[in-house]
Amino acid sequence: MADEDQTQDAAAAVTNGAAEQAKPPQANILSQYIRDMSFENIAVQKGIKMEGQPDISVQVGLDAKKREPEGQFEIAVKLNVNAKTKGSEDMIFALELDYAGLFQIANVPEAQLHAFLLIECPRLLFPFLRRIVSDVTRDGGFPPLNLENIDWVMLYRNEIVRRQQQQAASGQPAGTA
Repeated sequence: MADEDQTQDAAAAVTNGAAEQAKPPQANILSQYIRDMSFENIAVQKGIKMEGQPDISVQVGLDAKKREPEGQFEIAVKLNVNAKTKGSEDMIFALELDYAGLFQIANVPEAQLHAFLLIECPRLLFPFLRRIVSDVTRDGGFPPLNLENIDWVMLYRNEIVRRQQQQAASGQPAGTA
């Protein structure tokens, strides 16, 4: 009987240990906010006539900072959106937006934390960022600009490759920055 109790206790300990290790990653948004924003309606300022669809370029940057208390991180998505007339270099409008979120992160292994912060957190912020861009361009006198989905995994991978190439070109050993 005692052997059965010990076996059950050992099985329960193994099951509890596995349950603790198998907790899914969690990312709770504590707050989100515009850190900085600028919109310039250059077409009106310079009297540029707009005909047809403009050429739109969107550049995306990411930043992650550890905050106190433990497990909190600030993730910022930086957008630069420029619209030019087709076939010309005449700028129609420029939008710069630095949008951030404060996240509480749990159950993410240290080896995967960097990728999680720069892929999953921006993915959670993006719908709100998209709405702001749409509202600002509409309120600025243009049709609302609805950003297409961003492939955060591809963006992350491209940045890793760019950093590796930069390190190789500068002669730094991998892993130092």
